[in-house]
Amino acid sequence: MSRYAYEVSTQTPTVTDNSLDEARSLIGVELNREGHQWNEVANHDAIRHFAYSIGDDNPLFCDKEYGKKTKYGCTIAPGCFLYSVDSTIVAPKLRGIQWIYAGTDWEFYRPILVNDNFKVVVKLVDAYELKGQHAARMILQVGEIQYFNQRGELVARALGKTMRIGRAKAEGGLKYKPRETYRYTNEELEAIEDAIANEQIRGNNPRYWEDTEVGEPLEPPVVKGPLCVTDMIVYYAGAGTIYRAHEIAVRYRWQHPADAYKDPITGAQDHPARGHQQKHMALEVGMPAEYDVGLQRISWLGHLMTNWIGDDGFLKRLNVELRRPNIFGDTTWCKGKVIKKYIDKDNDHLVDCEIWTENQLGEKTSKGLATVLLPTRQR
Repeated sequence: MSRYAYEVSTQTPTVTDNSLDEARSLIGVELNREGHQWNEVANHDAIRHFAYSIGDDNPLFCDKEYGKKTKYGCTIAPGCFLYSVDSTIVAPKLRGIQWIYAGTDWEFYRPILVNDNFKVVVKLVDAYELKGQHAARMILQVGEIQYFNQRGELVARALGKTMRIGRAKAEGGLKYKPRETYRYTNEELEAIEDAIANEQIRGNNPRYWEDTEVGEPLEPPVVKGPLCVTDMIVYYAGAGTIYRAHEIAVRYRWQHPADAYKDPITGAQDHPARGHQQKHMALEVGMPAEYDVGLQRISWLGHLMTNWIGDDGFLKRLNVELRRPNIFGDTTWCKGKVIKKYIDKDNDHLVDCEIWTENQLGEKTSKGLATVLLPTRQR
């Protein structure tokens, strides 16, 4: 067999009895992250491009002059900007087994200041087998990503969770039922635009810890959609991608033939992640239609939180589990409510929030927990 053509059958392996041992074989080993980095430096352009890629025009992230007037004295980046520094996708071994992003547990320790640059330390920390509704056997790999700035300070730690599932043509592979693009009524579209018009950035109006109440909703919600290919192009442009193009992509496939898939229409090889943009490739993977990027949806929930807490709040934790695909044409409402408020041993005034996303069908597509540090009137 030449290096220029590969059979689809070699690119559709299934999860076997030996797969878990292979998936766990690099636990504890520091991994090479070539190809997983888009930005090294959080300069003004990189921060602004990321914020715009998720639809966030908060001046704290986008306006140089605004940032100078805040307690930081400069522009800062939203925490999920760190996805562009390292993808948090930690999925070594299991060649040809599709990866589907499952969630991130972020812990943020300090703000990301303009012109900070980063070093990452990445290890696989766990892997275990699961059974699912849409695939007979799956393996979840968990990676730890530590982000250090140029001062050697630990800025954040992420536990990235990646599901490994055979593609649709594999035995026991991923098989969602295809779903047609949702058709909206004029009234539904008006409601979406009204929600977008009512979005509020708390900004320089502090949200004090004393003024929050358990049970109160995080109002107003942040609304994204209906999702389309333009949204995906802009997201990749700002947040980055681990995929390659043109000659670089071809050379990569020569070295990694299992990390590819034959387009059933053209017969040419491409990355299976093209299913994020084209329906027929999404169906080959096993998805119901073209679908979003999980990191993107988690960043939308980060957007909800930074809108709500204002400039003087700090997002300490963002732990999100992705539950089902968000496909083209879907609209996502990012919502939450306060579930706990407390003062920790360091006298930090903290609030825990239940957060989730739901689509126009009323389905919860992700769920999670956020912890925020709020200013107090006692200081």
